[in-house]
Amino acid sequence: MIRFGTGGWRALIGEDFTRDNVQFLAQAISLLMNEQQCTREGFVIGYDRRFLSDKAARWLAEVIAGNGIKVYFIERIAPTPMVMYTVKSKDTYYGAAVTASHNPADYNGVKVFTRGGRDATEEVTNRIEAIIDRISPADIKKTEFKEGLKEGIIEKIDPFNDYIDTIISMIDTEAIKKRKMKILLDPMFGVSRTSLQAILITARCEVDTINDRHDTLFGGRLPSPNTHNLGRLKEMVVEKGYDIGIGTDGDADRLGIIDEKGNFIHPNDILALLYYYLLKYKGWKGGVVRNVATTHLLDEIAKGFGEECYEVPVGFKYISSMMEASNALIGGESSGGLTIRGHIKGKDGIFAASLLIELLSVTGKSLSGLMEEIHQQFGYYAMVERDYKFNGHDKASLMKKLFIEKELPDFGYEIKDISYRDGVKVYFKNGGWLIARFSGTEPLLRIFAEMEKEEEASRLINEVVTFLKLGK
Repeated sequence: MIRFGTGGWRALIGEDFTRDNVQFLAQAISLLMNEQQCTREGFVIGYDRRFLSDKAARWLAEVIAGNGIKVYFIERIAPTPMVMYTVKSKDTYYGAAVTASHNPADYNGVKVFTRGGRDATEEVTNRIEAIIDRISPADIKKTEFKEGLKEGIIEKIDPFNDYIDTIISMIDTEAIKKRKMKILLDPMFGVSRTSLQAILITARCEVDTINDRHDTLFGGRLPSPNTHNLGRLKEMVVEKGYDIGIGTDGDADRLGIIDEKGNFIHPNDILALLYYYLLKYKGWKGGVVRNVATTHLLDEIAKGFGEECYEVPVGFKYISSMMEASNALIGGESSGGLTIRGHIKGKDGIFAASLLIELLSVTGKSLSGLMEEIHQQFGYYAMVERDYKFNGHDKASLMKKLFIEKELPDFGYEIKDISYRDGVKVYFKNGGWLIARFSGTEPLLRIFAEMEKEEEASRLINEVVTFLKLGK
């Protein structure tokens, strides 16, 4: 069974992520493209460093080509943003990256993209699922990969230079050259090293890397650039005197930042820093789009500059759609993904890191100094987030309590509003909030809370944990 979550289809290797299922997915996409009469432009395929990613990319290509659709096959290991960029530059209606992003090493998956380089909408993925449910193995058409190359229905391409040059054209490399920054990069055994090094060295930065070998087990940790997984990066930034440490997830669409003092900069703060920088220092105009589990500091920054902040459900496809509808300047989420107007319509950790280096170079300030500047103007916001694993029975019970009976604990604060748009989100009159929602990519209940002080946010989560009897 193939079902899409907020970040594509992800499954355990050998259990649901199998050659048969990948081929079913490819056949469904092919049938959808034929129904929509958008096969002429072709289909882009890329893959990351995960176990089976290269083979699965070929499985996809063989079926897409077998249905008479031209395949542009990226011949090198590619960051997901590069695949999305290629969908945009080739002007194809569809494309895919074989990746499970930041999931554990025993997962793999496929992200489907649509025209412009954006995540497929729920309407598209629902249609793909419906087609999969009605087809059989006899419906799958294939062309062997080597034969496809000979016939020209599969074409190997290398979009690396175009992608890198596009990012370089969008950042102030002259300002970065003057700053002469020393940067430490942790690709977390993923795919960002070559791209980020090319950009930053072009801007005359000194760039060193750690954890850059090919390791399908990701060094025994999650390839997710959060504070728990970037310990070595923190230590080395301080020990060796780097100006900044940059961590990227497995497919390089998200990032984590370590400042010059070894402090982890939360993705919420990265979003706030970049939005503030684009408005104040570059003089750009436009609103901001965030998901329901991302800081409301963005709302205050937008308000301070006479702009709008738009809230959407979790999933970058919703951010992309709202950015397009509102012509927003920037969009992002607290998990570390963001993009800006004029770039691809999906998250790009490589571009975000490059823009952050420009921010430091142009302002001449430290990240901590700029955050203090923002807090002085717009207030202090502290977010706490926790994840809780569950089994099928637990999920049914939790869903009944939260979303059918709609029971909640007494938080001790006046409630302004409660929304069930994506999970359950409680908005408090003092400006704080709490949300509990099921992950769209892993079997987790995620709880986020934001208040002026961290201890207040922690207390709110503890109330929910006790009320739902989690962790027992």
